[in-house]
Amino acid sequence: MTPTWTEISTLEELVGLVGTPHERAVTKGRPALLDIDRAWLAATPFCVLATADADGNCDASPKGDPAGSLVHVIDDTTIAIAERPGNKRVDGYRNVLSNPHVGLNFLIPGRGDTLRINGRARLVSDAPFFDEMVVKGKRPILALVVEIDDIFFHCAKAFLRSGLWDPETWDPDHLPKRAVIAKQVENDPRTLAEMEDYYRTDVYSKYLY
Repeated sequence: MTPTWTEISTLEELVGLVGTPHERAVTKGRPALLDIDRAWLAATPFCVLATADADGNCDASPKGDPAGSLVHVIDDTTIAIAERPGNKRVDGYRNVLSNPHVGLNFLIPGRGDTLRINGRARLVSDAPFFDEMVVKGKRPILALVVEIDDIFFHCAKAFLRSGLWDPETWDPDHLPKRAVIAKQVENDPRTLAEMEDYYRTDVYSKYLY
């Protein structure tokens, strides 16, 4: 069956469909942190890091820590993101080694607007500022140091459409629990009972730092 999709393949077609942005949207980016940006970064416990390797293979990785410990501001144009123990895939960091360009979106629970930073990153295994990113007595494994190219606030429309922060829209039990999904798709040799025990919040949280 032949698809009946109408594909957009040129910039002119795209602009013709969505229109042109307002001047404020085009010019709102800036190359350095303001006081409000610093305050936002100090208050955020969560961000998403977008990367791509030299061949264009992409990754979007969540990063989370208590507010005040996730981001360290080095100066007006440089920030660092802490890395904690994980599954050791480090897909995004592998990408950075071949392509330093990154995009970051910083969220604050309950807020619909977000802070976005685009820049160039490098990996640092140790630095004096690691002492300021200690959580539960543990320094970061490494830090992603980002030289800021562009920073701006993003509107709340996506969060309003999705109802993300509205508890009435939450239904976490609609899908199988993490242990069940892992057993189904990840070829884990453990029994389901063993995996359910492993993914219990009180057990899993022991391995965060």
